[in-house]
Amino acid sequence: MAAIMSPDDYKNRPLAELPQRQGNVQAYAGYDLGDARLADWLRVGADTTSGTVVTEKSSLRNSTFFRAANLISGCIGMLPTNLHRKSPSGIIEKADNHPVHRLLRKRPNGWQTPLQFKSFMQGRALLHGNAFAYKIRRGAEVRELIPLDPRRVRPELTDDWQISYVWSLKDGQTRRLSQDDVFHLRAPFSEDGINGTSLLDVAREALGLAQAADAAAGSLMKNGAYVGGKLKHPKTIGPEAAARLRAQFDDRFTGSENRGRWLLLEEGLDAEPLSMTGKDAEGLGQRKHQAEEVSRFTGVPRPLLMFDETSWGTGIEQLGLFLITYCLMPWFVAWEEVIAQSLLTERERETHYAKFNEGALLRGSLKDQAEFLSKALGGPGATGWMVPDEARELQDRNPIPGGDKPGWGQASTGAPDAPMP
Repeated sequence: MAAIMSPDDYKNRPLAELPQRQGNVQAYAGYDLGDARLADWLRVGADTTSGTVVTEKSSLRNSTFFRAANLISGCIGMLPTNLHRKSPSGIIEKADNHPVHRLLRKRPNGWQTPLQFKSFMQGRALLHGNAFAYKIRRGAEVRELIPLDPRRVRPELTDDWQISYVWSLKDGQTRRLSQDDVFHLRAPFSEDGINGTSLLDVAREALGLAQAADAAAGSLMKNGAYVGGKLKHPKTIGPEAAARLRAQFDDRFTGSENRGRWLLLEEGLDAEPLSMTGKDAEGLGQRKHQAEEVSRFTGVPRPLLMFDETSWGTGIEQLGLFLITYCLMPWFVAWEEVIAQSLLTERERETHYAKFNEGALLRGSLKDQAEFLSKALGGPGATGWMVPDEARELQDRNPIPGGDKPGWGQASTGAPDAPMP
């Protein structure tokens, strides 16, 4: 009888000395009990009606879904997020010297840029419904935001109506974090008011069906199973001829790379080509329908998902407005509110607020920008609402003498009508 081996024996002995498997059982992957992927596998199983297992990685292999998730996360990550301060006199200015402004614009932690941090957090919140970051403090000041795996964090509502967070460490231990310790970004839609709703959960059936359709199409291409024609014989084909014909198919005609080759027929066989069947066309239509489903779940306009055949033309500005208004705006507000709630004190919230500069997505062409700035500065037929320095800041240009006063460059005000440096 073989000796019973302990886990340490398996860990320390070479692979060649370990007992070999018997029978037909084979393991393709192994997970540690503390691995978050094990929880994913145990939770999802094959719970879609199509019989496919939908995970984060498998869903991102869907090109339309990846495009939507990447577009939303990328836009949130690249847009400037500033901290503003409103003075008692009503003047609004950037709070450049505030620690929170440094977190948002310069260094959220020791290894991520602001774009990387915001994109990562947005992706977690989009796919899993929640994104968490642990706040590293120096006194009362938040110095760093450390992202946490949302699959390892469980928010709970305490008896005194506060949120606490149960954080599962990789070694299996747990820590309970207070509401003041965690930066918690939730998806705008929530089923319980505590957790955001995961896009992977609500879109699971659509993504599973898309995976099944892609797998079926891939299998057909791999095996060359699209029926391109049929063979007719006036009588019964002989067993030897049937065997040779089958071998010929297996050797020369299986696989997409062998499409279009000719058959060598015998015993009076006739070849008759077939056109695409209704079932084949139905499969293509199903894949297109699933791409449209992804657009509905994510809110990204169809042309921005790269599967509309229409020409954008001058409608690109309207697509940008649609994306901002109906897709990104709820996320802007979610970010701005959680920054105020989690990173500012109650007193600071009276005068400070975070704001995304969504105008970076709507700059348009140079001609459009020139027309906008002309009206903003009070050009012909416009009253104006900007001073030159504000317009120059939008173009990443330095202030100019007198540029903080309205009417600069207008002959009616007596100001020098000089070109902008």
